[in-house]
Amino acid sequence: MGQVANAGRGTAPRRAGLIGLAAAGVAVLTLAACTGSSDVGNRSPVAHGSSVGGDQSTSAPATSAPPPAPPAVITTSSSTHLISPATPVKVSIDNGKLTSVTMVNAAGKHVTGAIGADETSWQNTEVLGYSKTYTVVANGEAEDGTPVSKTVNVTTVTPGNMTMPYLTDIYGTNLDNGGTYGVGMIVRVHFDEAVNRARAERRLKVTTTPETEGGWYWSDDQNVYWRPRVYFQPGTKVTVSANVYGARVGSGLYGQADQSASFTIGARHFSVANAKTHQVKVYFNGRLMRTMPTSMGRGGTVQGKYGPIYLWTMPGTYTVINHENPAIMSSDSYGLPANSPAGYAPEKVYWSTKISTDGIYLHELDATVWAQGHSNVSHGCLNLNYTNAKWFFNHSLIGDVVKVVHSGGPKITFNQGGEWSVPWSEWLKGSAL
Repeated sequence: MGQVANAGRGTAPRRAGLIGLAAAGVAVLTLAACTGSSDVGNRSPVAHGSSVGGDQSTSAPATSAPPPAPPAVITTSSSTHLISPATPVKVSIDNGKLTSVTMVNAAGKHVTGAIGADETSWQNTEVLGYSKTYTVVANGEAEDGTPVSKTVNVTTVTPGNMTMPYLTDIYGTNLDNGGTYGVGMIVRVHFDEAVNRARAERRLKVTTTPETEGGWYWSDDQNVYWRPRVYFQPGTKVTVSANVYGARVGSGLYGQADQSASFTIGARHFSVANAKTHQVKVYFNGRLMRTMPTSMGRGGTVQGKYGPIYLWTMPGTYTVINHENPAIMSSDSYGLPANSPAGYAPEKVYWSTKISTDGIYLHELDATVWAQGHSNVSHGCLNLNYTNAKWFFNHSLIGDVVKVVHSGGPKITFNQGGEWSVPWSEWLKGSAL
């Protein structure tokens, strides 16, 4: 009878957990611990069959035991790697669970964090600071109960310089969080340092409900504007965010803090100022609400300190950018000396609604009531009587549209507050992305 070999069965050990920590998507540490032994029984050589009395028997082949698990290995990434303070530090474990993770700064202050519901991951929920070193201690246990742990230091970047973004209207006034603006509202983000336009623009976001097509336009390395393709729908909810903290937006330049503001678009206020009829027609949601006689820019040019000054109310699309009561006006403010033939000294002008950055207003001026509705005699502003100027002042919103038609002179430019005069195709070219 043939002899059958006995093949012993070894018991494979369980492998303990692996803990990994990642910061800023690149700093990775792994933790591993393995225990156990392999006890494999005696193995018989393979028996060769023999024929005795006509019987034949063949032994079963021997079974090889699995190799022992590798010994515990702990590896970490370079502790000199600098991370963004805005990117959460993450800890994870494979084939086990986390039991505790602590993260403290150099002063011993604990950073808030949380272990996930499945007990296999952790990350900090508190934003880190610049130029800080944190110690992370991760503890866990493998599936067989073997404890594992790892300690690592994480250091955040030290900016060479920082820049703060300011969310404003085109005139530079901070956005009113929770406020109401007109359908022609344009947002400006002003950085107090020159930035890399593409890097900075990637950190900016405008969300709208309902969804509204729009785009960014850079006027220089510190100022970028967001405009919808067409006027907003009344009732639109708008949120503007500059998420720059921890982000490099220039050579050695990082964002100082995130900024965000939300506002609502009000009723559709649209005014048309006609230099030929000398009338301003004001429409609310398409309905004519008021017709106001006016006297607009007399036309022609005069020589100022810095070159020729146009005395037209320049044609194009403006928006309301400020309310002043009173405004202090003087010809010196736009380069025309007060003692020149067309100049005038500083004076208070009441119920003044500003529509250009270089000083065009709809304002009260009873001294020209005789000309209002009949002729144009101003330096460029739209003169109104007291009642109409006060009504427009009280009923207009920042961002309301005012369109000037049938006037002479050059068209209002971007730098004067004529952002809506830029064709959409040209506006899109102003993006850095």
